[in-house]
Amino acid sequence: MIATITTPRLIQIGGGAVAGIGDVVRRVRATKPLIVTDPFMRDSGMLARLTDPLDDAGVAYGVFADTVPDPTTDVIEAGAAVLADGDYDCMIGFGGGSPIDTAKAMAILHAGGGKMRDYKVPAQADMAALPVIAVPTTAGTGSEVTKFTVITDTETDEKMLIMGLAALPTAAVVDYELTLSMPYRLTADTGIDSLTHAIEAYVSRKASPQTDSVALSAMKLIAANIRAACQDPGNHKAREAMMLGAMQGGMAFSNASVCLVHGMSRPIGAFFHVPHGLSNAMLLPAITAFSAESALERYADCARAMGVADEEEGNQSAVAKLLDELRQLNTDLGVPTPKDYGIDEKRYFELMPTMAQQALASGSPGNNPRVPTAEEIVKLYEEAWA
Repeated sequence: MIATITTPRLIQIGGGAVAGIGDVVRRVRATKPLIVTDPFMRDSGMLARLTDPLDDAGVAYGVFADTVPDPTTDVIEAGAAVLADGDYDCMIGFGGGSPIDTAKAMAILHAGGGKMRDYKVPAQADMAALPVIAVPTTAGTGSEVTKFTVITDTETDEKMLIMGLAALPTAAVVDYELTLSMPYRLTADTGIDSLTHAIEAYVSRKASPQTDSVALSAMKLIAANIRAACQDPGNHKAREAMMLGAMQGGMAFSNASVCLVHGMSRPIGAFFHVPHGLSNAMLLPAITAFSAESALERYADCARAMGVADEEEGNQSAVAKLLDELRQLNTDLGVPTPKDYGIDEKRYFELMPTMAQQALASGSPGNNPRVPTAEEIVKLYEEAWA
């Protein structure tokens, strides 16, 4: 088979890597970046971890700190206006997946004009755009190495998947020390998000030997370290492993695509404002059980990589242990069901057919080992409810 693999041109990874951000700006042939971040990063003092080394390197910059947890078209348009009004020649996405996704979308809108919905899948955003340097402060989304961004259309509440080379960061600075202050809930949710990326990339119909290797490595790192990272936030070894696993999971799904979990997760996030990683976690056990028989050996490989099944164990037994582990992981990390999260039951059930149609329209369910009908997606939403 022929596989197309995309990655940033430059990745700097390791504890303290953010100190070299000035050199990274120069290496992408830029002189004045616009930092795209969120109010917490700005107001907590965390932004200084980025701006101090820029100051030391004599790099001038601007700051756009109005990003929101689930990036919206309104925010992207506001950011693109700031970008157009300045003499910026690159952007630095600093924070979790939302600021990085916002920077990517701003680059696309700045380069192509129009509306963000013009670029949603199946369109391809492959135009030339300003360089984006991604500096993640969470170990979860993998957005620093992916060619995707997810933006909510303010007018329709649709969570749009946008894909293309213009969404691929030119460079990434992956410094696990930036994650040491992540709170428990964020560590857990983004960690399961990373695990979902790796599992879905491995079982995807678009998987390749190149993506398989990084997906399996990501599963091994995340499964072995996610509980320790949650329970002991200052554990450098666990934090570093989670950061590497998140990046590898991002590389895997950026090139093999995600599947049904992500397709069904996005509408939950759009309609009920559930954080992306948490909505993935809510769905992962049920959808894995739904899909497993259609890719038994692949899911068994996941169990072995995660250390919950022995190498010589049969596929059926290994998959049973995988399902047990995914359910237990949700229990151990306190992942609520949609009901326990406080989602309005009447609205949830009323919206299930719409959510099913939006899930299918995203294209992600078509990569799943077992491609569902809209009716089957509705049943899975029902199963996940409580």
